[in-house]
Parts: sequence; structure tokens; C-alpha cells
Amino acid sequence: MISVTKLDGRKYWINPHMIESMEESPDLTITFLSGKKIVVKDNPSELINQIISYRQKIGIVSNQEL
Repeated sequence: MISVTKLDGRKYWINPHMIESMEESPDLTITFLSGKKIVVKDNPSELINQIISYRQKIGIVSNQEL
């Protein structure tokens, strides 16, 4: 799981394997495979780095870059 910050400042934990897409306009909207969407304050680049780190930590990939 990785953490994101909702617009009201609350931390929220999501499963990065369930992310279908992310759209910045101007806040970041994350769409999950289920169709559910959440809007977060997080920077897309930082979120992508969190996803890469998480996947490396659990051994899914050995070297991913932005």
C-alpha cells in the first residue's frame, strides 16, 4: 500500500496495483480498475516514485525509472 493525501488533508492508503490511470487537472485524480475515483493533493511524480519504490520493495520489478 502507498499513502496519498486527500484534499481535506487526511491520509489515505491505496493499493497501487489497482490504479488504472492518473489525471492532473489541476488536482490529481486517480482512477482505479473498479472505476472508483479519488482526488488527492499529491504530486504525480512523487506518487509514481512511491509506486516504483513499493514494487521494488516487494520484488515485482528490479529496475524501473520515471
